[in-house]
Amino acid sequence: MSWTSARLSSRGDDMTDQRVVWGVGTSRTIRVHWALIELGLNYEIKPIRPRTPAMDDAAFLAVNPRKKVPALQDGKLTMTESPAIVTYLAERYSTDTVRLIPKSIEDRARYFEWQSFITMELDATSLYVLRRHVDLPGIYGEAPVAEETARAYFERMITAAAPDVAAGGQYLLGDTFSGVDILMQSCLFFAERYNFELPSEINDYRERVTARPGYAKALSANNP
Repeated sequence: MSWTSARLSSRGDDMTDQRVVWGVGTSRTIRVHWALIELGLNYEIKPIRPRTPAMDDAAFLAVNPRKKVPALQDGKLTMTESPAIVTYLAERYSTDTVRLIPKSIEDRARYFEWQSFITMELDATSLYVLRRHVDLPGIYGEAPVAEETARAYFERMITAAAPDVAAGGQYLLGDTFSGVDILMQSCLFFAERYNFELPSEINDYRERVTARPGYAKALSANNP
C-alpha cells in the first residue's frame, strides 16, 4: 500500500521508494501520515495495527522490537515515537512554502513548549491513562480512581491552555500551521471518545485545523 500526495516537495522526492510508515488506525499513527501529507511526501504504508498478530512479524520486529506503532523508515534512518517523527519530518522536509517547524529560536522554543505540554500533560498523563483503564481493562486492570483523576487533570490542563490557543492566532504558533497542531488535534480527536466538553476556544481551533485538506487525507491514509 502506498500514499501519493497531490503535491510533491519542492526539493524533489528522490527518497520515495525508501520511505515507509508502519502503523495505521490510532491517534498516534495519524500524526505521521498527516505530517507527510502536509509536506507533500510520498511513502509506502504498512497497515499494521496495535495488538494484532502482525506485531510479531519478523519484518516489523526488525524495525521496532518494542512492538509499537508508528515507526518510520526514511532511507537509512529508522525512527519511532510519533512526536519525534513529526519533528524530524518538519526539520528535514519543510520548505519556504510549507514549514512545519519555525526557524527562529524564539518560535522554536514555543514549538517545543507546546510539544512537551501536548505529549506529556494531555496525552501521557491524561488520555493514555483513560486508554489503558477504560478501553483496555483486561490488560491494565480497572482503576476508577485513576480514571477520575485523569479526566479531571485533562479538563484542568485544556482549560488552562484555552486562552493561549485563542491568543496565538489561527494556529498554535500564529497563522502558520505546524507540527504541534498535528499533535494537538490528534489528542483532541482522542478526547472525543471520552466525551470531554472542550472550551469554546478549543472547539473553534479544532474547526480551523480539521478544515485543512491535509487532515481529510490523513484520516483516509490512517484508516485504509
